[in-house]
Amino acid sequence: MRNKGISALVCAGLMAGAAVLGGAVPAVAQATSADRQDTATTGSTGSGSSDIRARLERIPGMTVVSVAGKEGHPFYTLTYKQPVDHRKPHGATFTQRATLWHKATDKPTVLYTGGYTLPGGTTALTKLIDANQVSVEHRYFAESRPTGPAGDDWSKMTIQQEAADEHRLTRALRTVEKGKWLGTGASKGGMTATYHERFYPGDLDAVVAFVAPNDADNRDDRGYERFFKTVGTKECRTALNGVQREMLVRRDTLLPRFETEQKDAGHTFDATLGTTDRAYEFAVLDQVWNFWQSGTEADCAGVPDAKKATDDELWNWSKEHGFSVYHDQELGTNGTGPYYRQAATQLGWADLKFSHLKDVRHYPGIYQPNSVLPAAMRGTYDNSTTADVDRWVKNRGRHMMFVYGENDPWSAEKFTPSRHDSYRYVVPGANHGASIAKLPEAEQAKAVATIKRWADVK
Repeated sequence: MRNKGISALVCAGLMAGAAVLGGAVPAVAQATSADRQDTATTGSTGSGSSDIRARLERIPGMTVVSVAGKEGHPFYTLTYKQPVDHRKPHGATFTQRATLWHKATDKPTVLYTGGYTLPGGTTALTKLIDANQVSVEHRYFAESRPTGPAGDDWSKMTIQQEAADEHRLTRALRTVEKGKWLGTGASKGGMTATYHERFYPGDLDAVVAFVAPNDADNRDDRGYERFFKTVGTKECRTALNGVQREMLVRRDTLLPRFETEQKDAGHTFDATLGTTDRAYEFAVLDQVWNFWQSGTEADCAGVPDAKKATDDELWNWSKEHGFSVYHDQELGTNGTGPYYRQAATQLGWADLKFSHLKDVRHYPGIYQPNSVLPAAMRGTYDNSTTADVDRWVKNRGRHMMFVYGENDPWSAEKFTPSRHDSYRYVVPGANHGASIAKLPEAEQAKAVATIKRWADVK
């Protein structure tokens, strides 16, 4: 299971979550002064932001870092003290970053998790139901990481621990925001919202998850293999496989270019992939996945004829269409390493066969998350939690909606919702940016009506 240098996955996930109805993500307007902000009203409750700030500050462990103005309502940047290990609540702690865009205490609230760093922008789900919005940073990412020895204890970077983080934060903020609460997120954020719902089903009134992978059995990758044998047209699949293969066939001439460009960019591979040759092969293996993650069938027309293309043509097209480099500078504790730690231990990955590349690969076992992790962050896989979540969603989940893209490799293995007022939609031809806005009109209307009913809004 791979992505376009992970940063692209983060971007795609945020786009998908924000574009529920296809709307643009508005920027946050900064308040000109604290005095101006404290006189703003918050909607139908009539409470001023100074009152809301006081209520936030009375929550044990909550700190209001700053207040700004956003579309006439207060936007609070927060930190919340969390246990490093929720099984030992009186042990070591860390501060988790969050934000609250507050409109009114009786409006619904959207809990938005990107699954990585603190997400910005407004989800279109928030716009659809005119909600407050709480955004939260995942533990062990960016500034939401324990300090000292606890920060190096990756055994606490788990599905259950993050679900417990969001549980405590939700219960704390529900003392302020009294309306319905809906969880949402895209890609890893959609997974995280689903995990929260499974372990704490009393917290949220509904969950709307976008393009959320569900690798419930990491040993069985038939769903991914079937995807790459059926996505798009046969002609497009053949052309993409040809380019991918030719990139390895011409390794002797293209690897020196790769090495020069990486050296000029200041990239190293010593702590993770080890050598430039291994890093080059890893990047090539990711190409077709990335093409479909971010592209569309319309892009197939531009795929070069691999046998006829010059080195320049092959190299330049690949760099623009899926050739993403994994390097030490982005894979450590302060980069995307925490994601790969979770993939290696709980989330799983697509261990693709690459049958068309068998005779030109140098490193048959390289395509797995431990390959791109520093030694101290590597882990052993255990699928018991993801299998449990899969069963629970399928049999016991309530008020859950999953939206996937037909041509998105991350959507090849999906959650199956229960019959308890839960639904799944697949957007025709969509990639990792699948949204409700891209559904056929009748399905879009049904999905919107369901969300509004769950949120108790007209």
